[in-house]
Amino acid sequence: MKDYRYRKFTDEIEKNIAEGLLKPGDRLPSVRKIKSEYQLSTSSVQNGYDYLVYKGLVKSLPRSGYSVSFQLKQALDDFKSDMQVIPRDAVFRENILVTSHQRHHHESTHLNAAVPSDFLIPQKLVLRTMQQMIREKGAALLRYYPSNGSEELRRLISRRSALHGAWVQQEEIIVTDGALQALYIALAVTTQPNDIIAIESPCVFSVLEIIANLRLRTVEIPVRNNTGIDAELMKEVCQKNDIRAMVVTPNFHNPTGILMTDEAKKQLYDIASSKDIPIIENDVYGDLYFSGTRPSTIRNFDIHGLVITVSSFSKSLAPGIRLGWLSAGRYFLQAERMKFALGRSVSPLNQEVIIKLLSGSSYDRHLRTFRRKLEQNAIRLAGHFNQYFPDTVMTTVPKGGYSLWTQLEPDRDMALWYKTAEKFGVSFTPGHTFSFTDTYDHCFRTVFSGHLTPESFEAIEKIGNWMKY
Repeated sequence: MKDYRYRKFTDEIEKNIAEGLLKPGDRLPSVRKIKSEYQLSTSSVQNGYDYLVYKGLVKSLPRSGYSVSFQLKQALDDFKSDMQVIPRDAVFRENILVTSHQRHHHESTHLNAAVPSDFLIPQKLVLRTMQQMIREKGAALLRYYPSNGSEELRRLISRRSALHGAWVQQEEIIVTDGALQALYIALAVTTQPNDIIAIESPCVFSVLEIIANLRLRTVEIPVRNNTGIDAELMKEVCQKNDIRAMVVTPNFHNPTGILMTDEAKKQLYDIASSKDIPIIENDVYGDLYFSGTRPSTIRNFDIHGLVITVSSFSKSLAPGIRLGWLSAGRYFLQAERMKFALGRSVSPLNQEVIIKLLSGSSYDRHLRTFRRKLEQNAIRLAGHFNQYFPDTVMTTVPKGGYSLWTQLEPDRDMALWYKTAEKFGVSFTPGHTFSFTDTYDHCFRTVFSGHLTPESFEAIEKIGNWMKY
């Protein structure tokens, strides 16, 4: 993916801030110095500094250049320290209805549905490919396909996985009706009712729904801004509890957008392998990185068949393409039987569409454009939060995926806040839907995969101004 030219210096500044080499209040090089050192135009340098300001890392000093912001967003590390790490029954509160049953099937300004909007879906590409496949395959699309999925599709998925170092064998791949079905299969074949599993916290509500339906108990392990899931705490939990499986989203975690480091991925795998605990790895956002190269998966480190990787094309292409997959490792035979029981064949037309897109360059061309739009949306939204919300409000800025995660003040009346936000014309996903506890009642998720209108940003400005008075 071609990066903005200003990445030449912004990546270095971000790295130095993250490593503590640049501290809050430190002055940054002038536009003229950056321009000379990196051979950039004045506009490119200015755009780069604007990008860092929007992310909340840098502050503009009137007529004096730029400095590292005093309000670096490191909310989650401090916020989670008092959470009780104990097994809990998976019982939902009534307000899960906010996310499960009040969905909008049309384009809107709401920022709470983690799907690509109609404006970001490559509609012409997908529909043109569907028509082509119908002409080419004809009546063959009306028959059952192999229960594990088309052999050619599984070969292409295996080949793409190898490109980022995950050696997924074609023979262990099972094509499913979306990632949720794949996740359900993975949990069903590795656990029994009342088993204890470890999940990341916060955790996307669709995963919590599956856990509740399977009657499992959970231990919630917090995620950290710099590394992802707290591996040291996971080790302690595994020593004190009979953990039967781990469920994690290492790449651009939903809802926080955090990217787990390779070191943390390896550490988590070592903990799991020492206890022979399967890891169910949700990698639906792995292709949606904003810069650099595609991040690795935990599967890259797997030598014992313990990692079950789950993914789909719904998040990266179109939500109506209900096509996911899992690489089941040592659990393949059980997963194969479970998949057959849930439905013999995934839509032949959807399979052929994906085969066609993966066989050429169309899918990767779409991804390059899609990632750029997602990053632009993320930066603009984060910039508005930083500009208009009170200084006490903290927002994590992701390096990929769909989500911004924001923490409000603990004394904020959240019922009134959501009601006011809706009055101004925008909706967010309440934080309480991402846990079986009340830990995140003062947090909310913002999805930036939709079409952001001037009205959306105006609503955020109104909310921020209302919060200050």
